[in-house]
Amino acid sequence: MSLDGPGEEQYARGVQQLRTRAGSQTKFLLEESQLPRRWYNIRSDMPTALQPVLHPGTGQPVGPDDLAPLFPMELIGQEVSEEAEIAIPDEVLEIYSLWRPTPLYRALRLEAAIGTRSRIFYKYEGVSPPGSHKPNTAVAQAFYNKKEGRTRLSTETGAGQWGSALSFACKLIGLECKVYMVRVSYEQKPARRSMIKAWGAEIVPSPSEETQSGRAILEEHPESPGSLGIAISEAVEDAAGRDDTAYSLGSVLNHVLLHQTVIGQEALAQMQLAGAFPDVVIGCVGGGSNFAGLAFPFLREKIAGRDIDVLACEPTACPTLTRGLFAYDFGDTSKLTPLVPMHTLGHDFVPAPIHAGGLRYHGVAPLISQLVRDGLIRAEAYLQNDVFASAVLFAGSEGILPAPEAAHAIHGTLQVAKAADEAGEERTILFNLSGHGHFDMAAYDNYFAGKLEDVALDEGEMERALHAIEGLPVPA
Repeated sequence: MSLDGPGEEQYARGVQQLRTRAGSQTKFLLEESQLPRRWYNIRSDMPTALQPVLHPGTGQPVGPDDLAPLFPMELIGQEVSEEAEIAIPDEVLEIYSLWRPTPLYRALRLEAAIGTRSRIFYKYEGVSPPGSHKPNTAVAQAFYNKKEGRTRLSTETGAGQWGSALSFACKLIGLECKVYMVRVSYEQKPARRSMIKAWGAEIVPSPSEETQSGRAILEEHPESPGSLGIAISEAVEDAAGRDDTAYSLGSVLNHVLLHQTVIGQEALAQMQLAGAFPDVVIGCVGGGSNFAGLAFPFLREKIAGRDIDVLACEPTACPTLTRGLFAYDFGDTSKLTPLVPMHTLGHDFVPAPIHAGGLRYHGVAPLISQLVRDGLIRAEAYLQNDVFASAVLFAGSEGILPAPEAAHAIHGTLQVAKAADEAGEERTILFNLSGHGHFDMAAYDNYFAGKLEDVALDEGEMERALHAIEGLPVPA
């Protein structure tokens, strides 16, 4: 194509003006030698200690022996550790280097498209082989399980990002993998199913006929769309019934969030390269892993006195942080897990089948829940048509088609930039683009066809589900 036509000249001149206005480059890259060598543990800096996880039978704090049937001891140790940093094994770093460090972008074209005076940056985790942030913990969990002699992992997945990440990690490390995928997402996202199978894992829709938990749900609700809580029940039951199998979870637990902090540590170094520091840090939240991965290293700065607004973005159909109770609750529908202190909508709450399947979880990580309670994090909930409109705007300016989950962070970013402009302020905003949307085209098809429904919270369903936890222990 010729570059001497008026259209091309005008475009090139516009890009040059953007660069001049920015006074900086578009992407900020670290060398492989700059990969973080340690995970950051926010428990060492939290102003309020976490309340203990409880055994549902005794009501007493769980110990390592209670968790040993499901997790390797190394991960149990990380779950309860209060050390500030935990070394990343060389074997894990070697696999990380396939895609890490991930790039940080200045969203110059997005800034121009919305006419904001604010500066917008995003950390892009979609460059990993499975296309999201999830392998940061999948690789670590597979490594520790293999090291302790397990040969098979069972897990759940919502939209399929976690299931594909764990199947990828198991393939590279040499473990079998069984994935219980929430039925509505299993049907919506056939390409994710194929990706999981390509890495050698077995996958079934949940609820399934393969576990007692699944059969019980199907008997009562034959057309159940499934939920992460149901799929977790199936995966936990699978692992508990086999000596060769451990359970692997892609979010919520402390050690999972710990492994994700490579994201924020890299972003701190990259923001320094950009000569900037964020006034606002933003991520989407389901269970909380990608949000924590970016936000926790910046929250360390906030706890130390730096002024940072930290925003968690969630769907209106499953507004766990904005509407849920802080309570002890089960992590799964069939009550097979310990009792966890967290913001919850009730363990048997079944969210509407929105397209952001990775955000359809009734609870949020205890670490994030406590930090919200302490006023260090704030949360907002959005309707999915608004979220998809922001996703399309982002794709049209920055070129990357975001996953519906990550699009919540984009929408939150646009809201913050708009509010700053209306207030006459210039803010530096950083968000986590936690995955691409290449396997979510059915959702975009529905949006473009006007078939995407805005689903508000089912108040009656939430009231019913919260009523079911009234007899459980109450946090202090």
